[in-house]
Amino acid sequence: MTGKIPEEMIEQIRSQSDIVDVISDYMQLTKRGRNWFGLCPFHGENTPSFSVSQDKQIFHCFGCGAGGNAITFVMDIENITFPDAVVKLGSRVGINLDIQSNSLSKETHAYSKKEENMLEAHEFTADFFHHVLMNTEEGEQALNYLLKRGFTKEHIETNGIGWSLPGWDTLSVLLKRKGFDLEEMAECGLIIKRENDHTYFDRFRGRVMFPIRDENGKVIAFSGRIIDSIDEAKYLNSPESPIFHKSQILFNLDKARTVIRKKRQVILMEGFMDVLAANQAGVYNAVATMGTSLTPQHITKLKRLSEQIIVCYDGDNAGWEAAKRASEMLYAENLKVEIAVLPEKLDPDDYIKKYGPDSFVQQILEKPHAYIAFMMMHARRNKNFQFENDVLQYTQEVLEQLVGRSSPIERDLYIKQIASETNISEEAIYAQYRKLDANNAKNFNRADNIKQTKKIELQTKKPLTATERAERLLLSHMLTNDEVVDRILRSDQSEPFVRDEYSAVFVRLIGFYEEHGTADYQRFLEILEDSELRKIVMEAALLEHDSEQAEAEISDCLRQLKKHRIELEIKKLLHESQEAEKMHEHKRALEIAMNIIQLRKSLSTI
Repeated sequence: MTGKIPEEMIEQIRSQSDIVDVISDYMQLTKRGRNWFGLCPFHGENTPSFSVSQDKQIFHCFGCGAGGNAITFVMDIENITFPDAVVKLGSRVGINLDIQSNSLSKETHAYSKKEENMLEAHEFTADFFHHVLMNTEEGEQALNYLLKRGFTKEHIETNGIGWSLPGWDTLSVLLKRKGFDLEEMAECGLIIKRENDHTYFDRFRGRVMFPIRDENGKVIAFSGRIIDSIDEAKYLNSPESPIFHKSQILFNLDKARTVIRKKRQVILMEGFMDVLAANQAGVYNAVATMGTSLTPQHITKLKRLSEQIIVCYDGDNAGWEAAKRASEMLYAENLKVEIAVLPEKLDPDDYIKKYGPDSFVQQILEKPHAYIAFMMMHARRNKNFQFENDVLQYTQEVLEQLVGRSSPIERDLYIKQIASETNISEEAIYAQYRKLDANNAKNFNRADNIKQTKKIELQTKKPLTATERAERLLLSHMLTNDEVVDRILRSDQSEPFVRDEYSAVFVRLIGFYEEHGTADYQRFLEILEDSELRKIVMEAALLEHDSEQAEAEISDCLRQLKKHRIELEIKKLLHESQEAEKMHEHKRALEIAMNIIQLRKSLSTI
C-alpha cells in the first residue's frame, strides 16, 4: 500500500482500538463512575486530572487541556505522525498496513533531523553488533560466554544483544560508508574523534553489546561488557547525548510496560544486568536506572504506571544506601513502597545464580519488607546497642520515620519493637514521639500553607471573557455542523474569530470539510499536527450546547465577536486620534473622531 491510508481503514482501526486499553498500555488508569482517571502523562501532577471516557472514546486532561482519541493519544505520547500512529494501532488490533516507509513522514515533533540521524545510526549499529554475535566466527567466543552465563538464544534475540569487533575503526568506516555524518556519530557517542589528527575510532571494541532503548523501543545508547581483560573497566556505557539522558531513562520500560499494567506493580532495580537476570528468572515487570540515582523524572514515569513499587537493589552497603534514598523519594510521592532485601551482599544476578530463580521470586520478591520495617533495619545496621549513643541514635532515626507517616497501629507495633530492642520503656519512647510529632505539625502547617497558596495560584485559571466564551461556543457548533461554516463563509463576516489560534483552527476546518464533507471532530483532531490546536478543538468539542437553541447561540456568538472587533477598532482609532493631536494634524483628528462616532453608533445597534 502506498500513499494515503484509506478512510475506511482508519475508521476500522479507530473503532477496534478501545481507548481505555490503548492508554492503559502507557499509564495506570482507575475507574471512577463512568470514566477512568490517571495522572496526566503530558504534565506533572500529583492528583489525577486526566479523564478517559470509554463511552465517547476520548480523553481529556482538566489540568493542561490535552485531549483527543486513541490515535491522537499515541501521536502525542510517542511523538509520532498520524500515519505512524495508525500503523501502530493497526498492528495492535491485527490489521497490518503495508505502507512503504517513504510514504510516511519521517519528521516528528520529538526529534530534530540530526537526532533522527542519530537514532537511525543506533538502530543500524545494534543490528550490526547483533549480526556479528549470532552469525560470524568473530562473535563465537562472545556467544559462548553469554550461553555459559545462562542467556538463552531466545533471550539474546529478544534483547538484541551483540558483539563489537576489536578493530579500532570497524564501525567508524561502516557508518561513513552508510552516509552518516561522523561528527554527529561522535556527538551521540558511537565513535570518538582524535584530538591530534581529527580522525575517528570506535568507542566500543571487543565487548558484548547491550542496546539501551527508550520507552518507545528506540535504541538510544549501548552498554558494552568486556569478557577477556582485567586491564579495562568491566562496563563501558554511551555518554550523555542529544538522544540519551540517563536521568530520564528506565531500562526495559518499553518491554515491561504491559506486564506492569497487568500486575499493577513495578520491580525497580539498580542496573540493566539485574533486569536481564530477572527476565531469565521469569520476572518481566522489572526496570532499572542507567548508572544514576533515582530522579524525579524516573518517579514521574513510575507513578503513571503503578502505585506499588518494590525496590530490589544490591545487598552491599552501597545498595542499602541507594535503596534507602530511592525508597524515601518514592514514599514522599505517596507510592506504596516495599523493599526486597538481598542477603550476603549479593546482587540479583549473583543471587539467582547461587540460589536459583524460584528462590529469587519466592523468598525475595514475594517477601519484601514494608517501608518502615526496612528503615528500621537500615537504622539498626552497624549499631551496637551496648553503647548509649547508638541506642539513642537508632531510636531517633526510627521515630523520625514514624512521625507524620504511620498509622496508629503501625506506630504501636514499631514502638513496641523499639522498646523490646533497646530496653527503653514504651512510655519514654511515646513521649519523645509526641515531641517530634508536635514539632513536625508546626513545620507541616507552615509548609502546607505555602504549598496550598502556590497550588491555588497555579490552579486559578483566569475566567473566560465574553468574547473567549463566544469563540469557544461558535467553534463547538462548527465541529458538529458543517453548515455553520458554510453560512459564515457566505456572510460578510467570513473571518469570525479574534484570536489567531482559533483562526488557524477555522482555516484547517474549512479544508477538512472540503475534503470530507461531513462533521467528524475526532477525525478532524487526527489531522491537526499541532497539539495546542488539538487542545482548543477538544475543549470546544466537550462543550455542552442545546441543539434546539443552536441558531440563537450562533447568532449571539457572531454578535459578540462583531462587537469585540468594533471595540478593538475604536480603541485603535482613539490611539491614532491622540497621535494626530500631538502632531497638530487637526483635520485628520476630526476625521478619526467622526469615524469613532459612527462605530459607536453601530455598536448600539448590534
